[in-house]
Amino acid sequence: MNHPPSAAIVGVGSTEFSKASGRSELRLALEACTLALADAGLDPSDVDGLVTMTMDDNDEPAVAHYLGLDALTFFARTSGGGGGGPGTLTLASMAIATGRARTVICYRAMNERSQGRFGQPSRYAGDRAATAAAVTMSWAAPFGMVTPAAFFAPSFRRYMHEYGATSEDFGRQAVVQRAYANKNPQAFFHDRPLTLDDHQSSRMIADPLRLFDCCQESDGGVALVLTAPERAKDLRQPPVAVLGAAMGVGPRQYGVAPLYRDDLADAAETRVMGDQLWAQSGLGPGDMDVALLYDHFSPAVLMQLEALGFCGLGEAPGLVRDGGTEIDGVIPTNTNGGQLSEAYIHGFNGLAEAVRQLRGTSVNQVTGAAHAVVTGGSHAPTSGVVLGRTA
Repeated sequence: MNHPPSAAIVGVGSTEFSKASGRSELRLALEACTLALADAGLDPSDVDGLVTMTMDDNDEPAVAHYLGLDALTFFARTSGGGGGGPGTLTLASMAIATGRARTVICYRAMNERSQGRFGQPSRYAGDRAATAAAVTMSWAAPFGMVTPAAFFAPSFRRYMHEYGATSEDFGRQAVVQRAYANKNPQAFFHDRPLTLDDHQSSRMIADPLRLFDCCQESDGGVALVLTAPERAKDLRQPPVAVLGAAMGVGPRQYGVAPLYRDDLADAAETRVMGDQLWAQSGLGPGDMDVALLYDHFSPAVLMQLEALGFCGLGEAPGLVRDGGTEIDGVIPTNTNGGQLSEAYIHGFNGLAEAVRQLRGTSVNQVTGAAHAVVTGGSHAPTSGVVLGRTA
């Protein structure tokens, strides 16, 4: 059933995206939050809620202190890594709808290139014997499976086996997104083209994932300001309504890209989450004008297109091959360049791009864009939102 929106996004802010920010993660968070408030035309005194992710190193009371918030009445975090990004909007919307907060900032900031690289084995092979993650690692690390690319590779290889997808199919989506980034001055790969030959000649990271199938390691921060729809109408920017917000975990989920489920080629979490989004919003894949799909790895974009119903199982390679994810295609996808070519900020930059598209201010603007879907990481506990233009 279609429910009226409980919250609206009224401000967006981001730092530059780099490989060496030269400043602390706290400062990056504060910069992004300050820019988002300025975009909304609000003061710190208007904010009484903060939401981020469990992996963010910036403590909410510290962010509140340095921003100069008068009082913090709601603060929370979504679990996991990339799957939790859109979930911060879920928590913020719930807080606003239930009166726990009036105005909430969702933020994510990290020095993931210059400080703590997720792509390095040391990030996952430390002394964490008391955690469930360590139990998972005890079955994987002795065999060299100690990086995200290695964790996810078996699911992508199984997808290739089941549906006949090829490395070139994955590369075509990477090339589409690089073309978007080439026009985006904020993208790290702005004006740096990528061809399918470049993709195919890049080194293998974890079969079948080549270098250009893998997201970047980035420094930067992004923040979004949410408030009630009735209040949003009086602020500086055209509000973007949160029409649906959901989370999802699939069967036999354990860690990321679990190897213990019956169908490794299924993006089960995305399907569970997506079914809720369509039910909540009263909309469907055919109503979406743009998609910002979490692209930790390029094959995940194809599998999410299928899980969300933009095409049938095994049909995403053909959709991409026919130009379906390009600016004038069936569903323009990751129009900022995505995490492959703009920056890897745990998907928060995808949320920001969705807002720009619905405001009509994207550098790769989809004509008349009125609805967008944004997802968190696939093959992991995930979340997503459907956003809509209100003006």
